[in-house]
Amino acid sequence: MRVVLVSGGVISGVGKASSAGLLLKTAGLKVTAIKIDPYLNVDAGTLGPLEHGECFVLADGGESDLDLGNYERYLDIELGRDNNITTGKVYQAVIERERKGDYLGRTVQVVPHIVNQINETITRVAQIPVDGSGEKPDVCIVELGGTVGDLESGPFVEALVQLRHKLTRDPDSAFFNIHVSFVPLIHGEEKTKPTQHAIRQMRSAGLIPDMVACRCDASLDDATISKIASSCQVDLEQVIGVHDMETVYQVPLLLEEQGLLKLLRKGLALDQVSLSPERIANGQRLWDLWKKTIDVPKDFHPVQIALVGKYTSHMDSYLSVVKALEHAAMHCKRKLNLINVDSEHLEEGMKSTDPTKYENAWDVLRKVQGIIVPGGFGHRGIEGMIAAAKFARENKVSYLGICLGLQVAVIEAARDLCGHKNSTSEEFNANAEHKSVIFMPEGSKEVMGGTMRLGTRPTLFQAGTEWSSLRALYGGGQSVDERHRHRYEVNPDFVDDLEEKGFHFVAKDDTGRRMEAFELKDHPFYIGMQAHPEYRSKVTRPSPPFLGLVASSAGVLDKVVQEMTEGTPLINGNGSSQV
Repeated sequence: MRVVLVSGGVISGVGKASSAGLLLKTAGLKVTAIKIDPYLNVDAGTLGPLEHGECFVLADGGESDLDLGNYERYLDIELGRDNNITTGKVYQAVIERERKGDYLGRTVQVVPHIVNQINETITRVAQIPVDGSGEKPDVCIVELGGTVGDLESGPFVEALVQLRHKLTRDPDSAFFNIHVSFVPLIHGEEKTKPTQHAIRQMRSAGLIPDMVACRCDASLDDATISKIASSCQVDLEQVIGVHDMETVYQVPLLLEEQGLLKLLRKGLALDQVSLSPERIANGQRLWDLWKKTIDVPKDFHPVQIALVGKYTSHMDSYLSVVKALEHAAMHCKRKLNLINVDSEHLEEGMKSTDPTKYENAWDVLRKVQGIIVPGGFGHRGIEGMIAAAKFARENKVSYLGICLGLQVAVIEAARDLCGHKNSTSEEFNANAEHKSVIFMPEGSKEVMGGTMRLGTRPTLFQAGTEWSSLRALYGGGQSVDERHRHRYEVNPDFVDDLEEKGFHFVAKDDTGRRMEAFELKDHPFYIGMQAHPEYRSKVTRPSPPFLGLVASSAGVLDKVVQEMTEGTPLINGNGSSQV
């Protein structure tokens, strides 16, 4: 068992666990990842997006921290709910065992019971295959959320100290700690004291840094690196500067240039891992593909897309959507110009309360080539989303609706095409006369956590949809698996009415009653999906619907569709990777 612990100091949110994992994969190794979040929530399902960012949905339906999305995007792996360890999960498991009498009457304490539960989970999850090969991973990246020294992180730090002691005594195992620290620039001077104090606190807790990754705005001076090395009791080569790059996808190149892979090879004794020539070659192909994918010419053509949502004040709320658009833009060799539009600013009421915001929002829609309406909950800003869907439909602007984005487009079509002027969703008005979107019968209105339609579900393209651009983007197959997270769905009683008006539901679920996707024939690109395809987008393999939106907005949809239908599709019929 080989573990790479990525811990943080000074400030949180600057970790580079995904990039470290990618470099290990390019060396031919199988890599998995675990994120530790020291909050009491069992999972991220009930956390507000404006406070904690998006809730990332895993294939098994687990609702997790957004960092697991980063791991999947970079490493092209499929993680499960157990790869996200929270304080709530740990205490819940220990209390359940105590209630069953598993501790035989002993007093249950943080040490050893909570600590043992943490390490049992890490050890078990680190050995679960995640790349479809059925083989155990060679290395597990463990990212400790927050900063070392936080009160709530104490049990996890103690567990990791014990894990390090155990693994370093085993000749067949290894433990490598990357400590990420922020080096601020104050009045032109690079300040090292915060890093020194962070390392001192880390050592006092029992963790020993094998490498100090210094996050900074610009390349660090040699004198600063030397000062950090000497004051933190590490060698000069164990300190690397990770400065801001033009895109985050260039960070792995910077880390490789700084010697991270060399340090990992030595610290994890990777020379003892037996790798076949095929795995080594696959690793090199991955590295070549990565560099080719992110190498977009400086003078590439821009494509402007408006993201119309209700959480635009905190764009981590839409992190997977943004990343999927970036992946698609890189594939199309275009520069993505993503403009955030608060959906409330598009509503008629804003015209009188703040006409400047109203005009600015509509001015954006009139200038962009594409519009995306992502998921969300609650009634706030809904009329603005409906207005955006109507604008895109009537003005032939490329449109992609995801989850709630599909539902608002259905509501707009029911109102404008079918004449149900007051049509809405049961979510927004339970007593409405015409509900084109209804609560799912198997859902729960009493318990919020884990009661939605979650995880991977089949999307089946219907007979007679060979004309569908969406189907072509998926390679022309009969079905595809995508991840879901929703409580409401299109009312099946009004589907025939909508389809008579040209609003075609090109894909349904395996029962034939649940609408999974719609598409308009007489429109350049007007598509909605009940699923969240952004969760499965990868840097080197963009999500087909997002690729379609960007390609259509850039005027190259026909070329991309031809590529998907005549070449190797990005995703095959059952949704798994072709690579």
